[in-house]
Amino acid sequence: MPGRHSLPRKPRRSVAPLATATVATAILAGGGLLAAEVGAENTGTDPAAAQQNAAARPSPSPSATAARSEPQRPSRAAKRTAVSPSPTETASVLGSGTCKASYYDEPQGTANGETFDPDALTAAHKSLKFDTRVRVTNTANGKSVVVRINDRGPYISGRCLDLSRAAFAEIAKLSSGVTTVRYEILK
Repeated sequence: MPGRHSLPRKPRRSVAPLATATVATAILAGGGLLAAEVGAENTGTDPAAAQQNAAARPSPSPSATAARSEPQRPSRAAKRTAVSPSPTETASVLGSGTCKASYYDEPQGTANGETFDPDALTAAHKSLKFDTRVRVTNTANGKSVVVRINDRGPYISGRCLDLSRAAFAEIAKLSSGVTTVRYEILK
């Protein structure tokens, strides 16, 4: 008899056909690229080796234009690299304000259950939801850092943010201890 916390069993569909099709596609696509790379590697001047290499390559498809006598270059697709997202990506600002911010670096647990890491870009705020991203800008020098809220505090009058040591060091000298900041709550 199932308990009240158990769910009815659902039949599971097999993922084997999908996995097999994916692997087969990867092998076929990879095999074509491998043949192009192997053919492009032989750049020696030995005519017998060049003729043997040409025999190993698949014949080009017929075309209406005359065949070129120069050797084919490897595909440009093999040389492409991953494109990283642009650093100028802008986030929507949901709210902002100005207040005093300090830093803390005592090893302790955070209010959301994480172990506090003074080298992470995190902060404490009294009421913002956990995992909210906040851009904090030092009004004196214009330096800014984006932090993630993972704790509650500060509990000192006049301050609205407690930054981790690493986050504070990004915008001010640690020896200052407290600085005036502009904060922007990001979407």
